[in-house]
Parts: sequence; C-alpha cells; structure tokens
Amino acid sequence: MSNTFFTSDTHFCHGREFLYGPRGLTSAEEMNEAIIERWNSVVKPTDLVYHLGDTMLNNNEAGLECFKRLNGRIFIIWGNHDTDTRKNLLKRLRNIAGGYYAWQINHNGMDIYMSHYPTITDNFNQKHFSQHVIALHGHTHQQNNWLDLRNPFTYHVGLDSHNCTPVHIDEVMTDIKQHWLELQALPIGG
Repeated sequence: MSNTFFTSDTHFCHGREFLYGPRGLTSAEEMNEAIIERWNSVVKPTDLVYHLGDTMLNNNEAGLECFKRLNGRIFIIWGNHDTDTRKNLLKRLRNIAGGYYAWQINHNGMDIYMSHYPTITDNFNQKHFSQHVIALHGHTHQQNNWLDLRNPFTYHVGLDSHNCTPVHIDEVMTDIKQHWLELQALPIGG
C-alpha cells in the first residue's frame, strides 16, 4: 500500500543564504543533500508525493540529478520558479508522474485543493469538518503551517515549516482538524 505526501519549494541548487539559512543549513549543496536524505527517510519508492512547486534554481542539470535520487512517484504543481525549460526537463524523469498548475484530490470524503500559491477555498459556513475544502500551498517559505491563524483550511506544506521533509497526508489532516477544533472552542469574537 502506498502513502501520500505533500511538499513544496525544494529549490534545489538555490545558492542564496536567505533560503538555506532559515532551514538550518550552510550551503545549497548541504541543503540539497539534507532534503534528499530526509525525503527518502519517509517516502518509499511506491509512495505518491505532490510537490507544490519551485523545484530548482540556477543549475538545472544538478537539480535534475537531485530529483532522480528522490523516492516516490512525484506529481508537480508548478510554481513561479518552474520555467518552461525546467518543466520540460522534469517531465522526462521516470519518477515524475505529471505536472499541473493546480490539482484536486479527495481523501476520505474531503476535497483537497493544491496549488503553489495560498488560496482560500472555504467560506467556513459548514458545521461538520468533513464538509470543508482544504487548500494546500507552498510559495510563502513560512516557518508555520498557517498563513492566517484564523483560517484552518489553508495549510502550508512547504519544506520550511516541515524540517525539509515531505509531510504525510495523515499529519496534514490531523493538524488541520486540531486547529479547526481549537478555533471552534474560542468564544465568538475571541
């Protein structure tokens, strides 16, 4: 049985300290290796990974070599740094299952919308958790999982808030439900 994971913003080969520094790393090379090691420690070859964009920068050939070393079947939702050249190169790899601008799946009766950018997909009017639509995103490089703490249904899956490791769908759903329950317990206006 395969598992499902989410991630974004690998930025393989991006040699800027403002990216790898907050991840606790000292160089692009160290970042590349840390991401590959952490990815492969949780993702098995038969698992499915939705990568929500910004795959690599600067050195496309080295970035492709990084992707070749990753476990899983990878669906990419393109980000703002995924140029046409990078898209075409990535699509040739055996472990890349496809590339899209947005994608939606259903998990245990809940709709999950994925895009590189944060998107509001829910109006919060539903009483039951399973009636809400979840939006997963990357792009923001934030250290926490919520762009807006008042919105439990827009969740950041980027490496920056998950210790450079893809996050399992069960962890995502648990985090979102727990945050939703906490917000439900607040007094109105609180």
